[in-house]
Amino acid sequence: MAPPSGPVRAPEEGGAAGTRIKAARKGAGLTQQGLAVAVQVSRQTIIAMETGDYAPSVYLALKVAKALNTSVERLWGEEVPVPTPA
Repeated sequence: MAPPSGPVRAPEEGGAAGTRIKAARKGAGLTQQGLAVAVQVSRQTIIAMETGDYAPSVYLALKVAKALNTSVERLWGEEVPVPTPA
């Protein structure tokens, strides 16, 4: 059986990962095209990640995180509250 064609919907509701990717990209001073060149994908792939229409492979997620000087967990992981000291 062949895998479904078309974009892969990211599992996160509300596009939070896409929002974090976009913010990290802008914080790094990169355009969508600049990030695409840095991680060797098309600009359309970056757009799809930012809109939540594409969940990248682990390999690509690592490349994106490295290019944005952050971690995969920060971009795609769940936000875990930091405990406050007692």
